[in-house]
Amino acid sequence: MSNPVTFRKATRSDLPAIVAMLADDHLGQSREDPSSPPNQLYLAAFDAIEADDNQLLAVADSGGEIVGCLQLSFVPGLSRLGMWRGQIESVRIAGSQRGQGTGRAMIEWAIDRCRARGCKLVQLTSDKARPDAIRFYEQLGFKASHEGLKLSLD
Repeated sequence: MSNPVTFRKATRSDLPAIVAMLADDHLGQSREDPSSPPNQLYLAAFDAIEADDNQLLAVADSGGEIVGCLQLSFVPGLSRLGMWRGQIESVRIAGSQRGQGTGRAMIEWAIDRCRARGCKLVQLTSDKARPDAIRFYEQLGFKASHEGLKLSLD
């Protein structure tokens, strides 16, 4: 019998597992650095996230093993009568957990955090090179209602 999965705020000691999951696909392999100890850039980013009350780096924990992660940003806005949004980013599930409901449970947990913070909308983006992820989000009720554009500054 496998351990139940719980969701919690990430700690600095979770960083190696988080970065390893971010690097564990065809896109992440070229843009992440899973070396140990973690690259100083990850440590600085973790500290900035930790210091910002509108940021939540979360992990899925199964018996002490990190099996999922995501970053949740709470974004204030003036449009729609000052509506707050929840922005979900950097979602990853360990290969051993895929297809077992962990991803669905983690996204539902994040949506609940957004509701608790008064958000009226939850949004996310997924790379077009990840069609399985896009199908997964659509199954959870997300709609491709906008065109997303990005400009790389590096």
